[in-house]
Amino acid sequence: MWPSSLADRRDSLRPSVPCEAPVLHAANGPRAAVHERSFEPARMRRTILEMAYAGSTVHIGCAFSIVELLTVLYRHHLRYPGNDPRAAGRDYLVLSKGHGVMAQYACMREKGWLDDACIGAYFRDGTELKGLSDSRVAGLEVTSGSLGHGLPVAVGIAMGLKRRGADQKVYAITGDGELNEGTIWEGAMVASHHRMDNLMVLVDRNGFQAMGTTEDVLALGDLEAKFASFGFETLSVDGHDEVAIDAAVRRLWTSITGKPKAIIARTIKGKGVPFMEADNRWHYTRLDERSYAAALQSLEHAEAQP
Repeated sequence: MWPSSLADRRDSLRPSVPCEAPVLHAANGPRAAVHERSFEPARMRRTILEMAYAGSTVHIGCAFSIVELLTVLYRHHLRYPGNDPRAAGRDYLVLSKGHGVMAQYACMREKGWLDDACIGAYFRDGTELKGLSDSRVAGLEVTSGSLGHGLPVAVGIAMGLKRRGADQKVYAITGDGELNEGTIWEGAMVASHHRMDNLMVLVDRNGFQAMGTTEDVLALGDLEAKFASFGFETLSVDGHDEVAIDAAVRRLWTSITGKPKAIIARTIKGKGVPFMEADNRWHYTRLDERSYAAALQSLEHAEAQP
């Protein structure tokens, strides 16, 4: 838990790109010691279920679909000197699809930034943890309830870091339905024009948005080709294959093209609990005692597999 309320620390928790001399890391960047079993997807999904049940809230499916993406980033790539979520030399993770924030809270629990009391109080009166990403919480870089705004903020952060000569990296996770927003493509054009090779966009391509499939609501077409046409170096990957995600991230960062990066991650909304998978009702459905127990049983079965 935080030593004082966020209201008392609002100014100190406001996200910013530091103005001091640029922070440069050793080759490949220092990594905090992470237990080899940290960030296991089944455990992360169990945390999400605990939060959703405790707070009687929604957005379970869209949190489940980004678990492996976040797992790989937190375990292998994001740098937080001193394990400090506000360290001046940190990399930036911008959750543009802010309604998936329970998955990021689960990561923050793994990092030791949130304790069990925080998780158990999710979405209740007086909680610090809300149902959308809120930059007043240490570890969350943007307030991103309105879709389409997180990526442009990430572009601005990347531009600031680039101008300072820092070697920090910026990751932005967007939903595929979120790509309906014009601000996404305006931000993409700016990133390409200014050759922001310190920016990586990861698209959660789960095929659904709030009111239906992405193809029924507004067809997105070939997203790898689309991002490439906007000047990004782009790869597609199975968004639940941790090895493949890690390899794609490493491959793009080793590139010397000077282009911003994009990974189109093919995912399953509700991944990990069979009765939730590809069922868009779990965008807005709340858990009751029976469905909570069934979902936990599914995850326990997954954890028991070799």
